[in-house]
Amino acid sequence: MTLKIDVQQDSLSEGQISTLQEMRRQCARRILLSTSLAASGHPGGSLSSLDFLLTVYGMMRHDPENPRWQGRDRLVQSIGHISPGVYSVLAEYGYFTEDDFLSGFRRTGSGFPGHVESVVPGVEWDTGNLGQGMSVAVGMAQAFKVKQQDNRVFCLMGDGEHQKGQISEAVRYAHKYKLDNLTIVVDRNHLQICGSTEEVMPQSIGRLYEALGWKVLRIDGHDYNDIFLALKTAYLNTGGVPIMILARTVMGKGISFMENQAKYHGSPLSPELLADGLAELGFENSFAQWQEKRKQPVRKNTIMEPTTDYPKVNPGKPILYDAATDNRSAYGNALLGLAEANNVEGQPPVITGVSCDLEGSVKMGAFHKHSPAGYFEAGIQEHHAAGMSGAMSCENLVTFFSTFGVFAVSEVYNQNRLNDFNHTNVKIVATHVGLDVGEDGPTHQCIDYLGLFKNFYRFSVFMPADPNQTDRIIRYIATESGNHFVGMGRSKTPIILTEAGKPFFDTDYVFTPGKGDWLRRGTDAAIITYGAVTPACIEAWQDLKDQGLAVALLNMASLLPLDVEAIVEAAGTGGLVTVEDHHVQTGLGASVALVLMDKGINVPLRRLGVRQYGSSGKPSELYASQGLDAASIAAAVKEIIV
Repeated sequence: MTLKIDVQQDSLSEGQISTLQEMRRQCARRILLSTSLAASGHPGGSLSSLDFLLTVYGMMRHDPENPRWQGRDRLVQSIGHISPGVYSVLAEYGYFTEDDFLSGFRRTGSGFPGHVESVVPGVEWDTGNLGQGMSVAVGMAQAFKVKQQDNRVFCLMGDGEHQKGQISEAVRYAHKYKLDNLTIVVDRNHLQICGSTEEVMPQSIGRLYEALGWKVLRIDGHDYNDIFLALKTAYLNTGGVPIMILARTVMGKGISFMENQAKYHGSPLSPELLADGLAELGFENSFAQWQEKRKQPVRKNTIMEPTTDYPKVNPGKPILYDAATDNRSAYGNALLGLAEANNVEGQPPVITGVSCDLEGSVKMGAFHKHSPAGYFEAGIQEHHAAGMSGAMSCENLVTFFSTFGVFAVSEVYNQNRLNDFNHTNVKIVATHVGLDVGEDGPTHQCIDYLGLFKNFYRFSVFMPADPNQTDRIIRYIATESGNHFVGMGRSKTPIILTEAGKPFFDTDYVFTPGKGDWLRRGTDAAIITYGAVTPACIEAWQDLKDQGLAVALLNMASLLPLDVEAIVEAAGTGGLVTVEDHHVQTGLGASVALVLMDKGINVPLRRLGVRQYGSSGKPSELYASQGLDAASIAAAVKEIIV
């Protein structure tokens, strides 16, 4: 069964209401069956939000035959655990069959996971971690504003998840940028896992939104006309103020013994109670038949592949630096160059940037001035900014998210993780990384960036050695889809030169992921390094050369992916020393050690890196205190030369 509701009509007809009631009965049956068949899941919230889901899909622009039609409106389910309800409604509207859903729900390898994921036709985003979905919806709405498209964005949220602070960040942002194409719907059933929301953590959800400038509509979340009229108001909203619909609902609605029972938030019915629930809905008990069907091999015919949309980007003309400057200034200049090459006056920008009250420090000022329509100041709200940036990057925009390393990596680890799940195309460029932050002290010295990003499967990590390599890497990541992290320190960096005294990373240099750069060749040992400590390694190389030692120097700007062949080649010199401005146990040294182990190569290895939190001081002094100065590096190399 399906339904199409005209948003211009005054109210729902009796026939439409009757249709919605029958659709609810069918979907409630699927919710009970799916969770009992899987012996796990979340039936209570699925039933309380069901009436909204059925109505909004009747009003939205969408096409079950073409789930990723560009003209569709978007619905983000921030409460991802209500997958039984979402999948039931999508089946009702023809995105897939009931058989697909019930025979596969929560089975290994099927296309119907326990929390909503975009492998399911009609699902926009992998959620589940509460408090994330609104930032995603804001990112989508912001992208449509940037592209001057009239797509609407809806986000279904729970009341319990409003205890998360990130939601307030997103609420403030949406008001600031007048996202009237965004509608939030809160399933206010007053229950969460441990009981009443008032007892677990009191909150005034409606007043929160009102205090932050939103328009709030309070409705009966089980009255179809109430839902329709609120959604109509939201759908036609062009007043510059986003709308939140606060829908009063009942946990377990429609099954008498489940209503207002917190335990059914995440507890399926036993086979005995399932029979009672199905009888109350007017259905025969088909549990045994579906159990038999679930013994068949898992079908994967409905699984959606990740989206591959990404704009064609002109990398612009590379800049050649011949004097020391900071890599972050080179980033700012490259970002401006990308804007000049791609953001055409009078047209929506392609290159966009998000910052968190650090525009000047991360050198986005020139980009902001050139492309004000593409620059977004998110304030000191990194959690929201990271999630929003990921969503924007999936809407044919090249999105750069820039802040300090500790905020871009450690602070928002889970947001980056969810972007990784969702195959986003976000470009994280973090300045102020490592001990190079210096006087700001250890709380601001990000020394875990590589260790954390190693946990992801779809992020690359690049650490340029000087302004020229920074320029090439920034232009590269802009032209390539996928998630990329680029880190850099705070200080001015000398230009890396060839032995002949010319810039190594000249305008003919092409950055290639997974490939290291042989800055120097040698046969007695090899130094492998990257980033801010590269100049110290060159100084150590010169010192060793003056002592008659021929040492190779490999710059490993691409840390994920890693140049395994180059590491093996370096090991052929007889000994390795890794040098990095990173936690010594989780950085490049650890990666090199694993390569040697996997390849069965037995050579001396010394790993130089950060072995304890730094203090507040000049970077050169901090490096010396942890054995990362030229003299210490040279000494470590001499120790392994037999």
